[in-house]
Amino acid sequence: MLKKAVRNKKRVERHNKIRNKIVGTPERPRLNVFRSSKNIYAQIIDDAAGNTIVQASTKDKEILERITEMTKVEAAKLVGAELAKKAQEKGIKSVVFDRGGYLYHGRVKSLAEGARENGLDF
Repeated sequence: MLKKAVRNKKRVERHNKIRNKIVGTPERPRLNVFRSSKNIYAQIIDDAAGNTIVQASTKDKEILERITEMTKVEAAKLVGAELAKKAQEKGIKSVVFDRGGYLYHGRVKSLAEGARENGLDF
């Protein structure tokens, strides 16, 4: 139990270190990723205004219906694709990627690849 708490504390420290360097602007907002044990969440944030512009997660109704037989990595790629499509509708083409202190591997990498394949540039 203690090991998991320490691991998350280190992730939060890494995330804060990254956030000191990465800032989303109205021209190039920040794509933030949060990963739980069962779900993955992604949102595009304008830090200047403090607004979430677009969000997608495995809990969204249209995504939840399609991921019943998928692995978590495949579901993350689908979330990235849906996020990119919603961003394109809002006129967002370029973002800054904020991996949230997670390693760029597995579900985080899959989400990023899904977003890139569907038109987001980062």
